[in-house]
Amino acid sequence: MELLFRALADRTRLRLLNLMGSDEVCVCFFVEVLKTPQPKISRHLAYLRKAGIVGARREGKWMHYRVVAPRDPRASQMLKTIQDWLASDSGMQRDRQRLVRMCCTRLPAHMATAPKPALVIAEI
Repeated sequence: MELLFRALADRTRLRLLNLMGSDEVCVCFFVEVLKTPQPKISRHLAYLRKAGIVGARREGKWMHYRVVAPRDPRASQMLKTIQDWLASDSGMQRDRQRLVRMCCTRLPAHMATAPKPALVIAEI
């Protein structure tokens, strides 16, 4: 449980969880939305994976991340509560809006072949 609390004690990791929401998101979108270097984003995602609250899958050269429920029911409930709070926070909503806008516009050249988050597009 301590690792979970440490994972949730960092604003960047909270922002990543918020951007994932109930979707699966390619790491390249995190980099663009948060304007943070890819190695730093990857370190934060690895920390969240180690804490057992993020899963990943590879599709070609792209890595996709999603929130997963912890095995412990109390930890799972806590994560759900935090996700609800993140969804209602104005700063987190701005991040999410940037992600949604990015999914609906022409992507930068280095992201041209990146798979868009499937469920985020449906929010528009």
